[in-house]
Amino acid sequence: MKRFYDKVIQEHAQKVLDIMETRVSAEEIAKLRQACEFARKAHADQYRRSGEPYIVHPIAVANIVAEELHMDTSAVCAAFLHDVVEDTPYTLEDIKELFGEDVAGLVKALTKPVKEHYEMSKQEDNYKQILGSIQLDIRSLLVKLADRLHNMRTLSSMPPHKQMKIAGETDFFYAPLANRLGLYNVKIELENLSFRYRCPHEYEFIQELIERDKAVLQKDLEGFTAKIKNILAAEGVMVDVKIVFRQPYSLWRKMRKTNCDFNHIPYRHIIQVIFTCHDMEGGLPCREYEKKMALKIYAKLTNVFREKPSGILNYINSPKENGYQSFHVQMLSDFGSWEELHICSERMVKASQLGVIDQQRESSVQRWLGKFRSALKDMEYHQNEGNYIEDVVSTFYNDDIMVFTPKGQAVNLPKRATALDFAFEIHTHIGLHAHYARINGQLRSIKAELQRGDLVEIVTSENVFPKRDWMETVLSYKAKRALKTYFSKQLKSGYHYCPKCNPIPGEEVVGFKETDGSITVHRRNCSLAISSASKKGDSIVSVDYKVVSNVLYPVSIHILAIDRYRLLCDIIDCITNEMHLSMHAINTTSSDCIVNSTISFGVHSNEELLTIMARIKSFEGVEEVRRIF
Repeated sequence: MKRFYDKVIQEHAQKVLDIMETRVSAEEIAKLRQACEFARKAHADQYRRSGEPYIVHPIAVANIVAEELHMDTSAVCAAFLHDVVEDTPYTLEDIKELFGEDVAGLVKALTKPVKEHYEMSKQEDNYKQILGSIQLDIRSLLVKLADRLHNMRTLSSMPPHKQMKIAGETDFFYAPLANRLGLYNVKIELENLSFRYRCPHEYEFIQELIERDKAVLQKDLEGFTAKIKNILAAEGVMVDVKIVFRQPYSLWRKMRKTNCDFNHIPYRHIIQVIFTCHDMEGGLPCREYEKKMALKIYAKLTNVFREKPSGILNYINSPKENGYQSFHVQMLSDFGSWEELHICSERMVKASQLGVIDQQRESSVQRWLGKFRSALKDMEYHQNEGNYIEDVVSTFYNDDIMVFTPKGQAVNLPKRATALDFAFEIHTHIGLHAHYARINGQLRSIKAELQRGDLVEIVTSENVFPKRDWMETVLSYKAKRALKTYFSKQLKSGYHYCPKCNPIPGEEVVGFKETDGSITVHRRNCSLAISSASKKGDSIVSVDYKVVSNVLYPVSIHILAIDRYRLLCDIIDCITNEMHLSMHAINTTSSDCIVNSTISFGVHSNEELLTIMARIKSFEGVEEVRRIF
């Protein structure tokens, strides 16, 4: 077995060296080889839970840093050495003496300090250290993402409670961080691996639906993409057209956001139309040529395919804050469905994979890093006013939108931000006294959600002060920080079921032991559970969530159906007479023969709920039945 692992280790280490050999000097290759051998010696007697020699992990991280992130020699050396100081007798001074200050500085940023007492919690202090490293060098952040990516790729060897802890951290902290840094491939893989280990049943279910979708749509999509290529080739425009199916986590998130089941989610896949762009083309600088080509492709395709009104998003002229660029348009295919096309250059595709590593966007990266560093200092200064990590996540890790003041000043906000977030972004005083908003000239509530490109005006009144429900409205750190001075936190006591996800017996659940000894039970997909797992993973406990015959758990379902005689009677009869359950509330509307009904009642278990939903779904005219959270 040792001989087998020796051979595997040598092959994997050589792969890293071969990758780097194409872009660094022989002297740097020698340094990389020395770092690998030093790490191998340091970890010689250590093994992973899977039974592999521990050195397999640092080599794999180095491979990600070299091949997938295209980083420099010092970063790859740091990847080889990232666990040496933390897990072996060697010190930072040893690293510095052998490999220099640059490598030692990166390893220091990647080494978790051992503390007798943690400022927040062990996990949160670790996050803070990781974020703090950006003050010195963003490369340590990228190596840490590579470390997390390999840990997630090999998570199957860990016990279930550790899987939940690590997956929760990943979904809460690392995947959104990768997104904000523009590393879309890393972000997508981390999200889906987290989802797979947190909720394996849901993951597998959605994955099966995706594979079914691919089989059903394959012929039509191949014909559509071939037609796109032929139309453009006839105009002398050569493109690569790719069909990209969205991943399980992305679709699950869309299902939750839109309150739709899988079959009713629009745009379960996208079509990328990728063109080549050289540094100079026809006398135009590359960026100007990209705009010209994207518009040319758009014009040629809309001559043939019908365009969906208001279906354009121009991320070429207005890139996302993480640098993402593409021209999105929705067109009617010749097989009768709206298709989302992303028109982009090869450079844009590469930039979306490399994010902040892409040197062509260095100025925008430095601007973003400047904002990040400034806000981190601000959050640290005001740390006692709230939750540091929650504030970082809400400020930086959401997708962003760009909106405008009446004078044309651009304001970047998290996606789903409200007019109230906008008010606080302009000035704290405006936020604290925001009365109402005008969005694109129309009178709106300050709680109105903003869309990309909105023109926003906030009207204030000195007689208006923050209300408690404002905390549920805002997303940005600035707004939360200002509002937290008005509201006090309520302490939990006793035995709790999360009021947000309302877990019921038979579902995948997880428990967290609170400081007062009580246990809070969540569904495993609950955002609060993911947040808690990422920060308080050591408090996770097993929950024996059994059915109790005389206990009912509140649930609500939504029914979409075609109206018919006795439809409502059949539904009520199913719940009350067939299942012998009491209904708490029913709200039904019928418009143009379409019925929307929301019903609240109590059930003993998830199995009972699923039985009711399946029974109602079988009724004549019922199109959709789903649980409301």
